[in-house]
Amino acid sequence: MNEKYELDERAQVLLRELINSYTRDAQPVGSKNLAELSGLDVSSATIRNIMAKLEDMGLVNSPHTSAGRVPTEAGYRFFIDSLLEVDNLETASRRVISDTFSADKTSSDLIHSATDILSRITHLAGIVSMTHTAPAEVRHIEFMKLSDRRVLVILVINKDDVHNKVIHVERDYSDLELQQAAQTLSRYLIGRSFESARKKLLDELSGLRTDVNSILEPVLEAMEEVCSMTAHDDLLTSGETNLLQYAELSDINKLRSLFKVFNEKTDLLKLLDGCTSAEGVEIFIGSESGYSVLSDCSVVGAPYEIKGEIVGVLGVIGPTRIAYEQVIPIVDVTARLLTSALNTQK
Repeated sequence: MNEKYELDERAQVLLRELINSYTRDAQPVGSKNLAELSGLDVSSATIRNIMAKLEDMGLVNSPHTSAGRVPTEAGYRFFIDSLLEVDNLETASRRVISDTFSADKTSSDLIHSATDILSRITHLAGIVSMTHTAPAEVRHIEFMKLSDRRVLVILVINKDDVHNKVIHVERDYSDLELQQAAQTLSRYLIGRSFESARKKLLDELSGLRTDVNSILEPVLEAMEEVCSMTAHDDLLTSGETNLLQYAELSDINKLRSLFKVFNEKTDLLKLLDGCTSAEGVEIFIGSESGYSVLSDCSVVGAPYEIKGEIVGVLGVIGPTRIAYEQVIPIVDVTARLLTSALNTQK
């Protein structure tokens, strides 16, 4: 995206200082202030010319009520992708986050703690999705022949969660065939999460015997239905009232719409789902979220894992002028420490 922006060093310095100033004060930044902030040995006229070029490129704009300029969504994106220098998280903050994830907490308590600590440290709204907090692991599979080309599938999921499902098959199977099919499928399923087992089965489908192939599809459909019931699909939020301190979000209609999104959760869950494929921290600025209600907001999120599988995403929501250099490492470290805590529980 940034290939279309060719900024020389002076333009980069000015854009960086403009964004830093606007992050602190939420006020348009004039050329005189930029000259002082940047320390560049150039005339005010030169700075005005550079700022005019940045505005022509769409990286800054001028509010009608001020001669100063503010960063645009494109300006923030260029800043994050090309100019941002992420701070190292302070030892004290890292210790506070680490202490939050004590060993004696349940998985649910750990995830709730992540939401609270994010909002408390960043002074933004903390959000944590729990899309698959309990991955369904297949422990046992057994088939029992019924009448009229029906087969009873007995599944044991996780420790002792037993499910019985009746499936319809294309032909009659003998007891021996069903036993052999169950043994073959067990080699792929037992001890794996359903998603990883399903992928392995489909990848190696061509190598399976014909009798297993013919029963595979209805069995997978039954398992998918059963395993989906063990998955969570929820969103935890904390610190929504922190957003009241930001003038750009204080309009009553904006707040009403924003709080409605927090309450209904569906849109935020879909947005966070877009972070599950990210390696590390993902950032959505304004319209990048795809939701008009978040046009003045940024979402910073990172996935967390259990046993190598992504089970949710945590992050924060705030105005587009949040201090990205501080927020990004907080979200990143929180995701890593939550992952560690969830995977070291006894």
